[in-house]
Amino acid sequence: MAVSTTKPASPQVLLQDDPYLGPYVGAIEYRYNEYSKWIDTIEKHEGGIDKFTRGYERLGFNVTKSGVTYREWAPGVEKACLIGEFNQWNLESHQMKKDTFGVWEITIPNKANGELAIPHNTKVKLVMIKPSGERIDRIPAMIRRAVQDLNVSPVYEGVFWHPPKKYVFKNKAPPKPQEPRIYESHVGISSPEQRVATYQEFRQNTLPRIAKLGYNVIQLMAVMEHPYYASFGYQVTNFFAPSSRCGTPEDLMELVDAAHGLGISVLLDVVHSHSSKNILDGINEFDGTDHCYFHAGGRGRHELWDSRLFNYGHHEVLRFLLSNLRYWVLEYGFDGFRFDGVTSMLYHHHGLATAFGGGYDDYFGNQVDVEAIVYMMLANDIMHKLHPEILTIAEDVSGMPTLCRPVSECGIGFDYRLAMALPDMWIKYLKEKRDEEWEMGHITHTLTNRRYKEPTIAYCESHDQALVGDKTLAFWLMDKEMYTNMSDLSPLTPIIDRGLALHKMIRLITFGLGGEGYLTFMGNEFGHPEWLDFPREGNQSSFHYARRQYNLPDDKLLRYKYLNEFDRAINELEKKSHWLLSNQYVSLKHEGDKMIVFERGNLLWIFNFHPSQSFTDYRIGTEWAGTYSVALNSDWKEFCGHERIERGGKYFSQPGEWNGRKNYIQVYIPSRTALVLQLDKK
Repeated sequence: MAVSTTKPASPQVLLQDDPYLGPYVGAIEYRYNEYSKWIDTIEKHEGGIDKFTRGYERLGFNVTKSGVTYREWAPGVEKACLIGEFNQWNLESHQMKKDTFGVWEITIPNKANGELAIPHNTKVKLVMIKPSGERIDRIPAMIRRAVQDLNVSPVYEGVFWHPPKKYVFKNKAPPKPQEPRIYESHVGISSPEQRVATYQEFRQNTLPRIAKLGYNVIQLMAVMEHPYYASFGYQVTNFFAPSSRCGTPEDLMELVDAAHGLGISVLLDVVHSHSSKNILDGINEFDGTDHCYFHAGGRGRHELWDSRLFNYGHHEVLRFLLSNLRYWVLEYGFDGFRFDGVTSMLYHHHGLATAFGGGYDDYFGNQVDVEAIVYMMLANDIMHKLHPEILTIAEDVSGMPTLCRPVSECGIGFDYRLAMALPDMWIKYLKEKRDEEWEMGHITHTLTNRRYKEPTIAYCESHDQALVGDKTLAFWLMDKEMYTNMSDLSPLTPIIDRGLALHKMIRLITFGLGGEGYLTFMGNEFGHPEWLDFPREGNQSSFHYARRQYNLPDDKLLRYKYLNEFDRAINELEKKSHWLLSNQYVSLKHEGDKMIVFERGNLLWIFNFHPSQSFTDYRIGTEWAGTYSVALNSDWKEFCGHERIERGGKYFSQPGEWNGRKNYIQVYIPSRTALVLQLDKK
């Protein structure tokens, strides 16, 4: 695949859009020059970015017509051999040879009958001898399958995986979504049953739900192999192996393929910010040194996460990480990545004990890890050049400028960043403020406070808010009454009534005003109760909270179905009006009335957050003259509302300036109600 090399870039476009970057042009140009040096090196010495980022086709196990070739980069050892079930774990029969770059190699010819000498689905291990004479055993770094038998040991074992029949994808990937509506998912917890769910079950049971709700992107968490289930996939040991606890690699391929058949893109949550410190089944101290894939000493350790930190300035580490991205795209069909822990990567202090106050000195200077930034520039730009439909999202809480500007403009190159301040705001309001104290100006400012030309994914709650130690929005709103009063057969108590109303309004205003994309975590669309907690020693290895109770919205007698239906209606409205592609204009933030009004798309959005006051003939400013009809009303009966606004009503604009708009309409807007009006076509 021929790909054009990088062209000289200038930060002038950045400066035109954000003059405050002026004093930091030198730092921006420096990191771009470092990026360019790597591109030049790869083009000159590696045969181009395509070949370089297919490192897994040379390293690890690869099958040819004549046999199995295995290569491993391990410069710190003096001897290496491959053992496994195929040679009865014999230490002498399959010695490897080392080249000048520290890569060990062996080719094992086919048997006389043409069969592979290493049978499919059999265990393998790399044994190495350090200069001291010490023997060390490792799982191959690019192993494509690792398995765990907890009855024997928590340590994973490597498996040679080469099924006789390769999975053939049936569906073409959908185009890159321009209006990403993301359903964040974890396969293992996707069943109401108290066990680990499988890729096949997710494909059969959960995918249809996601499609019916109207989401066009799935973000899969905890796919890369991780021995400790309760880590939520954040302590990765085997970067090229999908989690075996959920099924086979082919099961995962079929899941991605089925999503494509439904028109849904699939993102992988990629953890390149750190790695498990496991030695026996990970890549820590892989060749017996502490600096093979990671920085040596303190710089190579994340003390809070108790994990290892990659050396992004090393040639072979870049090959490993960039090839890892290509692998998941080319072998499994993933359509993009959500990069975890970007804040930790951006700064030497990893964002710990640091309050990012908005001053640009926070984002430039000695505290910034330029090597990590350059890696992200390489990852984003190379992946977008080789796969133009790729979508990348950064999990960054710091607000780093240029994070989502193209590398061609000297940016870091992500397509979107997560709006991590939004869920924090909502949780803070629910925990610390009475309804009468909610500040319309502050809510609006937080929802709209994003960098120019740097698209944002808005969300009210992700897996972070659901994890044990916190609560879902629904649980903050309704708490213990969710156990007793969520049935239509029971009275609609004030707590449940308030909870349902605010849950709908919080989701709608976040979706409508908070970004250029939207995300929900599985179950939150119907107000999943309680929290998320994986089986661990502290809870007697219970699966009680490590599941999603999809049986709740399916029960016709329970009120969860109303929240679920409201979520579907929001997505359906966005599909029709495409407001995520539009700019917004906020015309009203009234603290006394608790009213927020804004225009976005061809829609006029009206929110009354007042806990008790409804308004008759409330005047709403609008730029557009004409007749309006109701596109969505959170008070409709099908959403467990009170149907206080007449259905089928029309609203007629009148000329006259109001709240800075050229026209106005008058509406009845009940308390704790959101009303979305659309301008009728003439």
